[in-house]
Amino acid sequence: MTDTAARTEGLRIGTAPDSWGVWFPDHPRQTPWERFLDEVAEAGYHYIELGPYGYLPTDPIRLKEELDKRDLEISGGTIFTGFQKGEGQWERAWQQVSDVATLVRAMGAEHIVVIPDLWRSDLTGEALEARTLDDEQWTALAAGHDRLGKALMEEYGIRQQFHSHADSHVGTTGEVERLLAETDPRYVNLCLDTGHFAYYGGDNVALMQAHPDRIGYLHLKQIDPKLIWEILKNDVPFADCAAEIMVEPPNGIPDFAPVIDEALKIDPDMFAIVEQDMPGCDIDAPLGIADRTRQHIFGCHSLTRTH
Repeated sequence: MTDTAARTEGLRIGTAPDSWGVWFPDHPRQTPWERFLDEVAEAGYHYIELGPYGYLPTDPIRLKEELDKRDLEISGGTIFTGFQKGEGQWERAWQQVSDVATLVRAMGAEHIVVIPDLWRSDLTGEALEARTLDDEQWTALAAGHDRLGKALMEEYGIRQQFHSHADSHVGTTGEVERLLAETDPRYVNLCLDTGHFAYYGGDNVALMQAHPDRIGYLHLKQIDPKLIWEILKNDVPFADCAAEIMVEPPNGIPDFAPVIDEALKIDPDMFAIVEQDMPGCDIDAPLGIADRTRQHIFGCHSLTRTH
């Protein structure tokens, strides 16, 4: 019996275009989408995220054909929000939903990962907003995500999974706790990105234990435990350090084994998607990293699966 076949129950382990350096629908230095799909299958994964809308084919019939011939499935999609900014943000969010949710649902997936706008650009590092929100902005952010989660559930049968992020207004433990306190658990849960939560010193396992009912999805990622202190001390923009701070497992923190253990207690059927930030990486690098990372994850616990 093969290693994969022996592990048929438990978390649904997958990967994402981000782990191939893909941040944009189209970029000359990115891995072509056909090669991405081929290499995901070669590395032994079954589940993938949609990535930036427009990177993979947006025609559902064609996308399904491309996935089926490689034995792949979509776990979810991604949109970006900025509800704290007020006017026009609902229309902006829903325009993305109309594209992403329609395609995700057509693929049989039930999750959308929602990433808040960063307070400084993830391209240039330029400050775009104040780095913290006032009470009025927090109220607008929470209300917007409640509305979004309710609409996603009622109109598409899709669950919103909020993703805290480096250089965003929701990144520290206190900010994540405030988001949870001010939003409705029926409509807003977390895509707990283990690397981004650890970026500001967050304890992933403690958060999972404190709020097991709010953890709906995982991104498995590690950060360099030494470099992070230099980044924080020198206020280095995430745009300038993403590829260096997010390291290949098991070379960083947090340890995946206790995270997987807690996830299995919460929901043994949960998606756990490897998403290593590697913008601008050498096109030949991701496959080997993806294969080694998958082997490491499957070595952390016997109850993980690809199908």
